[in-house]
Amino acid sequence: MEYLQRTKIYLFTSKDPNQAVSGTLAYAMACGCPIIATPIPHAKEFLDGAGLTYDFQNSNQLAEKTIELLYNAKLLKEMRLNALHKISPSSWQNSALAHITMVKKNNPKIDLQYKMPKISLDHIKRMTTTHGLIQFSAISTPDLQSGYTLDDNARCLLAMTKHYKLTKEVSDLKLIHVYLNFILICQREKGDFLFFVDKYGSFTSNNYDENLEDANGRAIWALGEFISYNNSIPIDLITKASTAIEKAVIHSSNFHSPRAISFAIKGLYFYNLETQNPEINELITELADNLVSKYRGVSDEKWKWFEEYLTYANSILPEAMLYAGLATGSELFKDIAKTSFDFLLSLIFKEDQIKVISNQGWHHKDKEVKQYGEQPVDVAGTILALQTFYKVYEEPEYKNKMQFAYDWFLGKNHLHQIIYNPKTGGCYDGLEENHVNLNQGAESTISYLLARLAMENTINNVNETKYFEEAFQNK
Repeated sequence: MEYLQRTKIYLFTSKDPNQAVSGTLAYAMACGCPIIATPIPHAKEFLDGAGLTYDFQNSNQLAEKTIELLYNAKLLKEMRLNALHKISPSSWQNSALAHITMVKKNNPKIDLQYKMPKISLDHIKRMTTTHGLIQFSAISTPDLQSGYTLDDNARCLLAMTKHYKLTKEVSDLKLIHVYLNFILICQREKGDFLFFVDKYGSFTSNNYDENLEDANGRAIWALGEFISYNNSIPIDLITKASTAIEKAVIHSSNFHSPRAISFAIKGLYFYNLETQNPEINELITELADNLVSKYRGVSDEKWKWFEEYLTYANSILPEAMLYAGLATGSELFKDIAKTSFDFLLSLIFKEDQIKVISNQGWHHKDKEVKQYGEQPVDVAGTILALQTFYKVYEEPEYKNKMQFAYDWFLGKNHLHQIIYNPKTGGCYDGLEENHVNLNQGAESTISYLLARLAMENTINNVNETKYFEEAFQNK
């Protein structure tokens, strides 16, 4: 395998037209090798887009096609990726899933249990530089050219903080410092945040062309929840985060995006657990009232939602309403939270399996739900919201759905293929109609880690219900 991993082009030169398969050809595809092969059945079935074929014993054709590939870097790259995508369903994990799925069709009573992998930070560490967390990855190789984003580093700050609380691994603190520092660097003097940073650590021009509300909301969420871990995190880091959020909160009242508003509410809730500042609670009320207004303007008997469509990060809206209810004691906020969340769950859970809203076409009111184009960030967001609702309401169905949603990463999806790679510690970027996107970017990998940590918390029966209910006992 080491030789194949270092191979630029794999040449398969069988003389036997009756040869059906080749083990080394499969190994070469698994290593991402572009292939030039004689047209045995195995090659003809798998090499479309992943290699070239030539006639048996035709050395001239072999030479021509080899030269063609050697001088076409773009085609070589495409074939490498196609080879990996084509061979992925044949991995040991996916093969096992395929076999058990076939058996289960003949014996539906079989209860398939998915084993949770150990928590791994390998890919996150590989994706992290002194600047922060790199945005994209080509398969499992970090793509430094893609630079860094506020969203990814905000999420990773939370993930690493939760991991540190769980494990007390001292090395986590170094990473926490990197991600917090990235957020602080992104904050401008007036308190709002920029989003895009290039590989050199400089802000890019598109920071000034795009709407950054949602990213600013996520930054407030990350800082606020981070501060709530003040009993576990060094005080100097908590102080830095507190200074940053104090400058940022003023901007949240100007948010228009329901998701930006929701992320901000969640962050403010956690931030105010310790400060108990009446002005923060007033801000939470103001933001939640904005969501109530949106909900009342759109919802009806059949459509219990805040907009006339469902897009990405949907779970944060009802979750934020629940946090607003916990902070203020408002039964209206809690009622809208539960009603809208149960409505969302009715759309994305079918037959004990999650299918989050497709990024190939958002789900519009009175329209059929789009299929495929599922992203890990939305599955993970649903898990986090389910965890919150379970802690508050203690309804077993929320906990059950957490497991169903988490199993999506392990193969409980329409392709019956794993989305999390236990070998690298990375998470694949998406589930399409006919294949898994094998790139393991920051957003997907962090999303998986947050989901995995939520499951660890729930499985170990860490009961935070009392914490939630008594946090604002004087309200």
